[in-house]
Amino acid sequence: MPVRPLVILPDPRLRLKSEPVDKITPELRRLAADMLDTMYDAPGVGLAAIQIGVPKRLVVMDTSKKAEEERRPVVLVNPEITWASEEKSTYEEGCLSIPEYYEAVERPTQVKFRYTDLDGKTVEVEAEGLLATVVQHELDHLDGVLFIDHLSRLKRERVTKKFAKAAKREQADADG
Repeated sequence: MPVRPLVILPDPRLRLKSEPVDKITPELRRLAADMLDTMYDAPGVGLAAIQIGVPKRLVVMDTSKKAEEERRPVVLVNPEITWASEEKSTYEEGCLSIPEYYEAVERPTQVKFRYTDLDGKTVEVEAEGLLATVVQHELDHLDGVLFIDHLSRLKRERVTKKFAKAAKREQADADG
């Protein structure tokens, strides 16, 4: 499957609210496979469809981080968080759409979430640790929320300006 180009900040598509998936189709399966290949190539542990420019409620994840671990890809169709703990944890997060920028983000320590798999079955999962963080991060993407939105206004503005300048430079180089 082809590796697709990533949508990078400040692209306004990252702020779109993704549409629900109506049904599992061969095209949706191909999209999920492309997303997994794109995520592994980047490399990352999660990817929302909007990050390759497709505003659908589709997420792929694989939290088996070490290269020697067997891959454990998961495809989430129309995922939703059904419960979040009041207890919080802080993890350093990054994002394939905001390359080479990492910051500590506080989120609920545990979540329960539900999604449809590619066989059309409803799956419910309780997650904590890295999986809970990745799920929350990726589901935020489906609603046009980036991890930098959980930071102070000053940090968010600083990183947004940095990426806007880089995009302008790239455009000037392409034009000139």
